[in-house]
Amino acid sequence: MIRPATLNDIDALVAIEESSFETDKLSRRSFRHILSKGKATTLLEVDGETVRGYAMVLFNEGTSLARLYSIAVAPAFRSQGVAKSLLQAAESAALEHDCVAMRLEIRRDNETAIRLYKHVGYKQFGAHKNYYEDHMEALRFEKHLVPHLNLERVKVPFYEQTLDFTCGPAALMMAMSALNKNTAMNRMEELRIWRESTTIFMTSGHGGCSPYGLALSAYQRGFDVELFVNGPGVVLVDSVRDPEKKEVMRIVHEDFLHELEKLPVAIHHHALNVDELQTKFGEGGIPIVLISSYRIYREKFPHWVVVTGFDDKYIYVHDSFVDYPLEKSPTDCINMPILKKDFQRMARYGKAGQKVALIIRPRVNTGTGNPTANDV
Repeated sequence: MIRPATLNDIDALVAIEESSFETDKLSRRSFRHILSKGKATTLLEVDGETVRGYAMVLFNEGTSLARLYSIAVAPAFRSQGVAKSLLQAAESAALEHDCVAMRLEIRRDNETAIRLYKHVGYKQFGAHKNYYEDHMEALRFEKHLVPHLNLERVKVPFYEQTLDFTCGPAALMMAMSALNKNTAMNRMEELRIWRESTTIFMTSGHGGCSPYGLALSAYQRGFDVELFVNGPGVVLVDSVRDPEKKEVMRIVHEDFLHELEKLPVAIHHHALNVDELQTKFGEGGIPIVLISSYRIYREKFPHWVVVTGFDDKYIYVHDSFVDYPLEKSPTDCINMPILKKDFQRMARYGKAGQKVALIIRPRVNTGTGNPTANDV
């Protein structure tokens, strides 16, 4: 029988954990946290009072992606179909939470588990070096739980931002690399783009990246850019209160505009909706979109993501921010499925409802030297 775990099952869960893993074990405290506060479901297969195994599924806030965080079977009940039964129950729980895909990481040397996942339809989509405590590589697997979804995605490589304020450079590097595989994706380039495009000030800490600055960085690296902003003002200026900081951001903004006026970078003063983003994507552009992080992280800060694909119901994005304190991994941030209607709501920031998107394309050298187009 499969049933949800409760706090009364912690002793049994810890016992299974201790007998199943040599490293990377979940602690009693971790089990208690996940069972009482975590956005997760923990399922047990039981025979009377005996717990045979468990499966733990984490759900991403704001997305339609589930992650099989851990699965283990007590030694006495292995090779009896317990793991497969738990896996099926975990997938059913994911579907009940409106998730379209399940992802997981598994040790490269765990051949038994890998065979099981492949047998039930999981496909490898990546790897993570030095993932486990003993430096063993993790293989990343994914299974689409809704077979009718037609996932046509550009192969956008993933880059994890290395600082809290470099989501803009990370998103831009991923977009450029999707169009030109020789594009550098490393920390030096991440910091270089940030220096070129920073707003200097934000609510606190280091400044974020202006869409105008990112557009300049992309053009200077050999890409064509379209910029869509739903107003001519200084983007993100509402995130600071100090008048002097606002003035500095205004000066930076004016400098970006002055530089862009010399270039054939189209600046449109209207927003793109999700359907229009999909059209741009279908024409070969890679969108980078400013969102409010609240619907994903429950914190209000501006955040850049890169769009990786669409289907009938969902938009897919890479999110360069990996929230490790919330038990997230890069697996959770790659091709994140978000309902189009939800993305439409999160693709705006601040009280002014600023909406911003950049469309990155390969450079088409027409030799015309046309000035910047400003559509109001």
